[in-house]
Amino acid sequence: MTKKILYFISEDWFFCSHFIERAIAASDAGYEVVVVTREKVHGQVIRNAGLKLVPIDFERRSINPLRELWLLRSLYLIYAQERPDIIHHIAAKPIFYGTVVARLLGIAAVVNAPVGMGYAFSSSDAKARLLRPLVTMAYRLLLNPKGSRVIFENAYDLHTFVNSGVARQKDTVLIRGAGINLNVFQPHPEPVGVPVVMLIARMLHDKGVLEFLGAAKKLHASGIAARFVLVGDPDPGNPASIPAETLQSWNGKSGVEWWGWKADIAAALRQAHIACLPSYREGLPKSLLEAAACGLPIVTTDTIGCRDVVEDGRNGFLVPVKEVTSLAAALHRLIVNPGLRRTMGQKGRVRAETEFSSERVIGETLAVYAQLKSNAS
Repeated sequence: MTKKILYFISEDWFFCSHFIERAIAASDAGYEVVVVTREKVHGQVIRNAGLKLVPIDFERRSINPLRELWLLRSLYLIYAQERPDIIHHIAAKPIFYGTVVARLLGIAAVVNAPVGMGYAFSSSDAKARLLRPLVTMAYRLLLNPKGSRVIFENAYDLHTFVNSGVARQKDTVLIRGAGINLNVFQPHPEPVGVPVVMLIARMLHDKGVLEFLGAAKKLHASGIAARFVLVGDPDPGNPASIPAETLQSWNGKSGVEWWGWKADIAAALRQAHIACLPSYREGLPKSLLEAAACGLPIVTTDTIGCRDVVEDGRNGFLVPVKEVTSLAAALHRLIVNPGLRRTMGQKGRVRAETEFSSERVIGETLAVYAQLKSNAS
């Protein structure tokens, strides 16, 4: 009998960016696949992949009690109608709400994936500090109910949750990132012209966008010839989002360019010489994995998730979080040294091939599903 997997994730774009390959592989393996998410512009991509899409009215920032009760009711009706054998919840709010509904319906085969840990853990502003203990309490209650599995993207988060008693060691799995299609993301000759330093991310304060801007201004003022390119759009659902008007005001100043969102990230990376992500915290940043696969040297922060991609001095440089001077110095070393860029980029490609391929991530994820299916038999 065909088993059904249901994915619950907040945004259709994030599903397509990080999980659609695994969902397609699950479908190819004989599972019926249902995706529950807020439909914006990627809904047809999901349907065209042969997956069933069930739209849901979901707002990540909402704290309106009536709206949240309506969301829980809607989710209950969807789960009750679909009756999935396995449910895969992705990120905090889907984990909390989805696990509550699954328990009400007696569905034990749940996979919870707290990818990136979100705004409450990456930001240091007052709202995030207020939310953090509440989110931690919710994780303690709902992350790892009996019969569930918890997928972490980096070892630090896994060990932290296990050591604090939030998750049971036997129920945890380490799957490092979303996986990279090594046929799509390949090394390329450096483009002609002054070096391009590229930051690909949602335009959030927590991604280190202001530090990137500060480093660009510092290097531009010292006469270093380089272009500093931001690729990505604001994310209004995140409190740390940078308004489009602000991003536009930076465009064309101090060598900074804002390109907005790009559908073809591989094509964007072919225009870059150096990848940069001065993030405050990550799960495992896909943009850096893609850059490594393309043979680009990387400058990123010595923080959770980012240090899992870059070995300092080997395939890039790690700098302290929120430290503009160190960031500028590391970028300067690569801007003026094409030989170092080439050597580090080659080592990054090898690391992508051996540790972060799509095939590896897909295989590890399907193994989790197979174990849950076996337990339910």
